[in-house]
Amino acid sequence: MQYKWLVLSNTTIATLMSAIDSNIVLISLPTIGRELPGTNATLLLWILIGYSLLTSVVLVNFGRLSDMFGRVRLYVLGFAVFTAGSLLCGFSGTGLELVVFRLVQAVGAGFLFSNSVAIITDAFPPNERGRALGVNQVSIVVGAISGLVLGGVITSTIGWRWIFFVNVPIGLVATLRAHRDLKEIAKPEARPHIDWVGNILFATGLTIFLLGVTLGALGQVSVTVAVASVLVGAAILVVFLGVEMREAHPMLDLSLFRNRQFAASGVAMFLNALARGAFTFVLVFYLQGPPRFLSPLTAGLFLIPTSASLAVFGPVSGWLSDHYGPRPFLVAGLGVSAAGFVWLATIGPNDSFLSLTPALILVGAGMGLFASPNRAAMMTAVRPERRGVASAIGSTLLNTGSTISLGITLVVMSSVIPLSAIQAIFLGTANPSIPFTGAASFLTAIHLIFVISAILLLGALVPSILRGSSTPQGAEPAPEAGD
Repeated sequence: MQYKWLVLSNTTIATLMSAIDSNIVLISLPTIGRELPGTNATLLLWILIGYSLLTSVVLVNFGRLSDMFGRVRLYVLGFAVFTAGSLLCGFSGTGLELVVFRLVQAVGAGFLFSNSVAIITDAFPPNERGRALGVNQVSIVVGAISGLVLGGVITSTIGWRWIFFVNVPIGLVATLRAHRDLKEIAKPEARPHIDWVGNILFATGLTIFLLGVTLGALGQVSVTVAVASVLVGAAILVVFLGVEMREAHPMLDLSLFRNRQFAASGVAMFLNALARGAFTFVLVFYLQGPPRFLSPLTAGLFLIPTSASLAVFGPVSGWLSDHYGPRPFLVAGLGVSAAGFVWLATIGPNDSFLSLTPALILVGAGMGLFASPNRAAMMTAVRPERRGVASAIGSTLLNTGSTISLGITLVVMSSVIPLSAIQAIFLGTANPSIPFTGAASFLTAIHLIFVISAILLLGALVPSILRGSSTPQGAEPAPEAGD
């Protein structure tokens, strides 16, 4: 097998496992809350939020470390850490232990996400990168949605602990294969330097900011504390940017954003993540919450049209963008997804599978059209030796946008639905045999969330249309239409 296909198969397994794990827990949370000793509502929520938060914090730093010490080396380390974390999660004895072991998983996922795109970009020539990244990016969303189905099946048959144990044999094989088959192509930096001040400022600022957004929206802290946390976190991030501009060897290479193509791709990626980051989260509780109360497995099956359409359009879009340039596919993808969200903003309390399918197909198709051409354009805009940090920046924008999207969703819901009703919906304590007075306001909140998503996607059209084709010296230009 050609080396590039070995790379694509291994990295796709990595991103698929990480993506599945981000959502497989979501379906199982009510069962974990009932069966795992010492688990309260706060710990239950942080089993989910902590994973996403820590992954957002470590991605850029891990990309920087990979440029210094070797992408394949740290990618293999990430696979091993993720596998070990999965084993520990399965053996958790309390809710707090599960939160901590999920953070171990997040560290491994950070190494995988920050390096997989860069390793693919190194292995494939410019005219094939869009297709390769299309396959890899499709695995992220397919994994996130299939995790819902797998979580429902596993939890209802052999128990919630096996949602973690199933990762172990796959992870062991993939770790050994990565160690044996993958090789370093890009030359690591000759004089490694770690920007400790930048690392601390970035991690602290982003953590405090996201804590304020998520905990404030969930009512875990007062409004005053939440707002103060957001402001303090934002201020620390501003200081971080100032430090990075003066640092000789910065953790975050802000010079990459001087390239118009890289900057436009990054902004569009972040807005797209803000729009769709909470999409699955909202639909899961729409389907399993009042008044529908579908089973976890049935709810997961409802989401198959999104996964299927993304799986079809992602690779096709990547392949076509290699030949005709990314811009038309970026614009089409954002527009199609926006149309799907507008459609979803009209759903009723008991819409059938057939009536929901067209809107879900539009959302998935739009995601597929947008993701791989945008990521390929972003990666092609940088020099080969900087792709580790560029890949990590892209993954950080994606993951941070998705996490903040969850915060926006919770803020909207808390402004429309009583907090007690939100907790009953999220923790699965609402009962179909008892009338639930918050169902109408819950549906109103869902409509508002999807309208906001459509607006954000339309906003992402601006950088996608105005993106340039200039590249820094030594980079390989992305193909444009007619090239």
